[in-house]
Amino acid sequence: PGTPVKPSLKNDFFNAQSVLDNQQPGITPLITLSMSFFDLDHPETILPNMKLLQTEFPGMFRWAGEINLVKQALWKNLAGQPVPIESIPKWKQFMAELRRQDIPMAIHSDLGDEVDGTKFLPLMDKVLSTYPKNKIIWVHMAGISKQLDPKLSLLQRPVFIQQHVKLIHDRLNQYPNLYIDLSWDVLYDSIYHDSEEEKPYIELINKHPTRFLSGSDHVAAAAKTESSYRNELAKVNAIYKELSDEAFINIALGGNYFKLAHLDEYVPPPICRVQFRGSKHFLFFVTTSLAVAGIILVFLLRICL
Repeated sequence: PGTPVKPSLKNDFFNAQSVLDNQQPGITPLITLSMSFFDLDHPETILPNMKLLQTEFPGMFRWAGEINLVKQALWKNLAGQPVPIESIPKWKQFMAELRRQDIPMAIHSDLGDEVDGTKFLPLMDKVLSTYPKNKIIWVHMAGISKQLDPKLSLLQRPVFIQQHVKLIHDRLNQYPNLYIDLSWDVLYDSIYHDSEEEKPYIELINKHPTRFLSGSDHVAAAAKTESSYRNELAKVNAIYKELSDEAFINIALGGNYFKLAHLDEYVPPPICRVQFRGSKHFLFFVTTSLAVAGIILVFLLRICL
């Protein structure tokens, strides 16, 4: 807290050069790089910097985000304040270029806080209505944050969970290029740890199996350990065992991501059913966790009784 945070091209240049410097044919995993430098307070800088980055590293950046529309977690870092709604139409040039290249843009847009659960919803609605042909990913289950627990917002009314599910459902129906990201362990703390609370979300995901993406939101840092990453991954993966087979293949196994990222040579592995005694059978699978830097494969075991 107190350390200013500002979008910069430096991280994107560093990430791209690191990939080039450490490539080992047949060993290095597939990495999809994402442009993270977008400063929505200064939209006029985005297109020229985008062209510079793609000229220096051709074909390496096929994603954008996550980009902060409003992020309360950064307010103490002098960043993340709500972008003025009147500035959103000024994104026209760089959004047109993203659309031309068919590059999806992941947006962090907090839905609200525990006083007003939909305080910032007009911002995201303005983006969606202004750029309906752009592929936009609303991260963290459409705006869940540490400042918004769906059980406690709107003056402690638990009905907000149903309201949240409905507003996601309505926007998925209205905007066919909208996707929802399921990253961040805050979702587990707020939703997944309670079967009754997660049930409406499971039903929502199963209704829209081609519109959700998996992810970890793990922030790489020197202080982070492998065990902390595995713990975060276990939390964000907790909901997958409840999904329909179609949703599971498209989300946990990466089908939706492969399509969005134009990884046409990749397809989700099949779910293999192995029959054992009685009525129990086991489903073995590979689940794909999508981080900003790329794809990390983790072997898990799904049990179906």
